[in-house]
Amino acid sequence: MDDCLYFGANYQPKFIKNELYEITKPIQFKFENENENEKQIKQISSGSFSTIFLFENGKAIEYLNEDDSKQNPKKIQIEENIQKVTVGDDIEAILTKEGNVFAKGEDINSKNPKEFINISSLIEDTNDRIIQDIVCGEYSIYLLTSNQNAYGIGLNHYGQLGFDSKTLKKTEKPILMMKNVSKIFSGNSSFHVFLLNSNQELFGCGFNAYGQLGLGESRRKEDGIQKLTKIQNIPKGKIIDIKCGGWHSIMMIENENQNPNQNPKRKLYSCGGYEYNGLGKYDEIIDEFTEIKSSLFENDNILDFSCGDYHSLILTYKGKMISFGDNESGQLGIGDTNNQPIPIQIELPKLRFNEDISNYHVLCGVYNSFLYYSPPSFSNLEEDLIKLFERKEFCNISFKTKNGEIIEAHKLILKYRLNQNENEIEKLQEIISNKSIKESNQIFEMIYSNKIINPKLYSEIKEIINSNEKIEEIMKRIYLNENENEKDFIIERKEKQYKFPKLILIMRSELYRGMFLSVTNDTSNKVTDYSELSNKSFQIFEYWIYSNQIKDEIEITQEIINELETGIDYFQLNQTNPNLFDLLIKKFNNQN
Repeated sequence: MDDCLYFGANYQPKFIKNELYEITKPIQFKFENENENEKQIKQISSGSFSTIFLFENGKAIEYLNEDDSKQNPKKIQIEENIQKVTVGDDIEAILTKEGNVFAKGEDINSKNPKEFINISSLIEDTNDRIIQDIVCGEYSIYLLTSNQNAYGIGLNHYGQLGFDSKTLKKTEKPILMMKNVSKIFSGNSSFHVFLLNSNQELFGCGFNAYGQLGLGESRRKEDGIQKLTKIQNIPKGKIIDIKCGGWHSIMMIENENQNPNQNPKRKLYSCGGYEYNGLGKYDEIIDEFTEIKSSLFENDNILDFSCGDYHSLILTYKGKMISFGDNESGQLGIGDTNNQPIPIQIELPKLRFNEDISNYHVLCGVYNSFLYYSPPSFSNLEEDLIKLFERKEFCNISFKTKNGEIIEAHKLILKYRLNQNENEIEKLQEIISNKSIKESNQIFEMIYSNKIINPKLYSEIKEIINSNEKIEEIMKRIYLNENENEKDFIIERKEKQYKFPKLILIMRSELYRGMFLSVTNDTSNKVTDYSELSNKSFQIFEYWIYSNQIKDEIEITQEIINELETGIDYFQLNQTNPNLFDLLIKKFNNQN
């Protein structure tokens, strides 16, 4: 395990043995089981009654908030590969690679509260059961489907599911809250929730006695905002993220006018309040989102942030970790248990990966805090791309499974990935007609993506994937060819001009961003320095763009092997598709 720092409450459970009940400075966290320490943490989620550690291998363990050492930690027994975990008070939810959500808790499954059940299978619309994101409130769980619909399950006593609490106190079946949703925001101690649509319009509902929905003083209500209400007076810019505490909310806004050569400037805005607030200000209650200002990050940029019940954490690109709010258990990490209403910097031990701070994350539990290293998971990129290409507005061909489920796909991609053969598409339709939805999705995953993703590009592409506006712009421009002049990427050769659809190059992302390093600075989209490659080498390169195979009729010579081996900068085979180079060697040996 790489860097993971812990501070705050150290009882029920006792995370760090032989330490005090309150750990007031960040110290290295280690699992007692050495096998766990060898695994890479992907995500941590912590609530009132449990903390879950998710590893890169798709497995997870949980600590129950009790002192029984025999119970902690224990493995979460989910057969499917786990992609995300989220914890509330006494509820937990698990999102799997297959798009299923397993959850447990008294307010989710009152008959067997300690058993995980598949709550996504309870969605009434059978065509809306593939889940792409999950978020826990304190006693509620929110699901975002691949069709961009938001569902809620659990308690609704403050209207946090968007329905009148007088008629709906609780539901153990997901109910549709809103359509056309791009993101859902809540928190482990929150009775309120925000939904963001694709037009960057923000809606909220739930507990608002202290202004934590940002609706203004006139909308403070002890019994909560009982239906989704549009949030007005939002600061200018693009909403990147919102984190919710028990009594406050913090929003990250990215400036619209930014220098493309610099990290976009991000600012934080808070609302809400209560005693020992996590607002980053002296104000007791703020009813609308107002900027958190501090000299600690005035000339820096916000990388990550988190909200606990009463405290908040910030991590900057320059490696500063900043905290404010309640500090009863030392969860601010400043060496004492004094509350801090305004931002204060935490003194950190030396981190192993200071040069790569962008892969660190902060997390607020209820009375504890984490800073952990989680490098990008390259397999997730292909999953993100698949989710992107599931968007119905970009589909133009349908497949029906043996049980009648409809899978919408992209003829352009299939054409190139199936060797530009229309008959192969018809064969695929026949194959899918005899397969289950799970088997069919696995087939499309293999067709759509590579297993090897260029690590140098992941962060940049991940940013695109996480930005719905950029996705819309890119996909409409490239896939729908709204701008005919930009749909192709051109390589100039002596004998002819080669054109490659940009959509395919996005799929083969290492080509689009990594291999074409010598793109001219003008907007001609032309590369002119490939004339040195032999025709046969270029044939291999051209075919490789669309497939992981090599045409049988191409004869592999020692000259080609040497050329590709010494010209690795052209093809980047060592980073993007090492199996292809092995295939070339094997084919060469077989021919000779």
